[in-house]
Amino acid sequence: MKTLEIPKDGLEGLKQNWSTDALSGFLVFLLALPLSLGIAKASGFPAAMGVLTAMIGGLVVSIFQGGRLTIKGPAAGLITVCAGAVTDLGNLNMEGVTAVQLACGAVVVMSIIQFVFGILKFGSFSDFFPHSAVHGMLAAIGILIFAKQFPILIGVPADLTKGLSPIQLYTHIPTFIANASPQIALIGLLSLVIIFGLPMLGGIFKKIPAPMVVLVIMIPFAIFMDFKTNHASSLVTIGDFWKDVKFNASFAAIGTGVFWKYVFMFLFVNSLESLLTVKAIDGLDPWKRQSNYNTDLRALAVGNGFSGLLGGLPMISEVARSSANVNNGAKTRWANFFHGLFLLLSMLVLIPVIEMIPTAALAAMLIAVAYRLASPKEFIGTYKIGSEQLVIFLVTIFVTVAEDLLLGVFAGILTKFIFHIINGAPIGQLFKANYSVNEADNHYVINVKGVATFSNFLGYKKLWGTLKPGKNIVFDFEQAKFVDHSFMDQLHHFEDTYHQSGGNVSIANLDHLNPLSGHPLAARKVMKEAADKIEIRLTSRQIALRKFASSNEYDFNPQHVRVAAKYKEFPIQQGNKIRFEENVLSKYADIGKVEVADMTLVQGARQASMETHVTVVHISETDLPIPDFALEPESFGTKFSELMGGKDIDFAEFPNFSRKYYLRGQSESDIRAFFTEPVVRFLEDREEIHIECHKHRLLLYKKLDLLEPTEIEFLEKFAEDFVAALKSGVRQPVGS
Repeated sequence: MKTLEIPKDGLEGLKQNWSTDALSGFLVFLLALPLSLGIAKASGFPAAMGVLTAMIGGLVVSIFQGGRLTIKGPAAGLITVCAGAVTDLGNLNMEGVTAVQLACGAVVVMSIIQFVFGILKFGSFSDFFPHSAVHGMLAAIGILIFAKQFPILIGVPADLTKGLSPIQLYTHIPTFIANASPQIALIGLLSLVIIFGLPMLGGIFKKIPAPMVVLVIMIPFAIFMDFKTNHASSLVTIGDFWKDVKFNASFAAIGTGVFWKYVFMFLFVNSLESLLTVKAIDGLDPWKRQSNYNTDLRALAVGNGFSGLLGGLPMISEVARSSANVNNGAKTRWANFFHGLFLLLSMLVLIPVIEMIPTAALAAMLIAVAYRLASPKEFIGTYKIGSEQLVIFLVTIFVTVAEDLLLGVFAGILTKFIFHIINGAPIGQLFKANYSVNEADNHYVINVKGVATFSNFLGYKKLWGTLKPGKNIVFDFEQAKFVDHSFMDQLHHFEDTYHQSGGNVSIANLDHLNPLSGHPLAARKVMKEAADKIEIRLTSRQIALRKFASSNEYDFNPQHVRVAAKYKEFPIQQGNKIRFEENVLSKYADIGKVEVADMTLVQGARQASMETHVTVVHISETDLPIPDFALEPESFGTKFSELMGGKDIDFAEFPNFSRKYYLRGQSESDIRAFFTEPVVRFLEDREEIHIECHKHRLLLYKKLDLLEPTEIEFLEKFAEDFVAALKSGVRQPVGS
């Protein structure tokens, strides 16, 4: 396939891509509407104000935002801060103003400071915070959300939860279950089954917005069980939405410490989580466009200001909706605008329907979000990076849940510094980047000296911004004594980004630093003794693959390898990001260079991400003129793709082949000329396989799963026979 043409921006982009962006905006709207209602209600705001916030995030912020594919709106990550603000500011008992109005005042003041931060170019400061502390903060928010939404899920009377701390909410779970409402609990639990079960069906079901399916099923359920009569308080209340949209912020508490506490809590979580999401979505952008963080921060501030003035919640670049936007095929910021436009239309015509939504269904959606934030994979993944990372992660969670969010992050950062000092990092080197740069005609050599950590990373980031594109860069760690995980992760992201400019990044002399775990991005320190070095222990799978490699004349490398541009623009990357390949078997055969690898694909970003592991065969150096194409077995998903405008190249002469496979590519004439009778007959007579080609290189895989050695042997033989069929039929076109 040809190199992707970067979509135009502005009004030209609207003219060019309005259909795809409108479709994605509509699909995101289906996800955003119920979540916005639930987030607002859980935050102590009127439910409709969540929709107002998302509406402003789409209609206003999209015009100014610095990211192309992010969706702005209320986020679950701010629920605990918003709810705390409403509670604590309400306790001030200020006459004539409500707690929500005081919280809105704090949001407006926060937006002014946030706009100034954007002008001062503070967007890059999000890189200062260590990943383990940030992930701990998000996991703690997930734990807090679950504690507060579980009683709503099962219909517990509000007076049983009043005044309970998060820890007490967990200890009272048996009491809540004993006092649950059977009808409300049925709605809530069935909603959970749909939300978690629908993606497990795979295929097209993974693309259907589960929250909207919940509403389509649970609204009739609630009507059937006569919730309006029996459980009226357990339905969403909108009221006169347009009458309620007015100046609704109060600054009466601006002279109190509580007010400023929440101004800075809003500022910290809002800015940090939003910037991290923008960075994550940049990694999923098929065109690898880089967002302007400071422009995005200023646009976000404008949206927060409007939202706070009109009674809405603070907004961020929301990760689940932004990931869905990428997966839906959005091309420009207009998708965010259309998402806001559809929300506006819903407030014009759908309010009577929205007021039939059971709050238990919304609670189920938020519990699903909470699970993603604090899922077991977050704990396991952090532990795999290093046991010290898990300690930082857990400290952040514990202090956040027991005290508050700012203290939790501070405790996590402090714990990280303690570990750095224990691992031999001098205090004086923790805050200043120490490096030297040697530049020649076509390359840079960057000598990393002393320590390279999250706390001095901003100095390195400033350096990276000065490097010219398209060069060869070598990071030499010969003089380094300690490198932490955050720096290794940032270096990995820089390597991916720099490859997009046509450059190359390599790492030298890292072996004298001992990794603190077997993870490829683990922290590293100078080895005291060779005996201390952590050895990579092979898994049972790797032992079997090593034996297979030995029997079949393959070289075997079990370690994680960053693939950079190797698989760039293969269709398997569409909607996915290839994180690593590992267990790489390679050899030269008669058909060319053959490589077998276990590949880790990631769909979505951060807590909204899903990992898929697949074994692929990559064939290069074939000397065959193969056009770019993608061939996959026909399925319900491919039929849906055709309905959505996808083009299946069929052959009238070979109906069995056309029924068996979905074939696509940009140059139909070249593909028809290439798929000669020997090639078509070969594919008709054999088991279905996914085959992709880009720049005369082939990629084959049997299924989206890992293969056993016997299955790899089958795939290798299939590849050899397929190339032989290509060579025998390359001059015998079947015509059109």
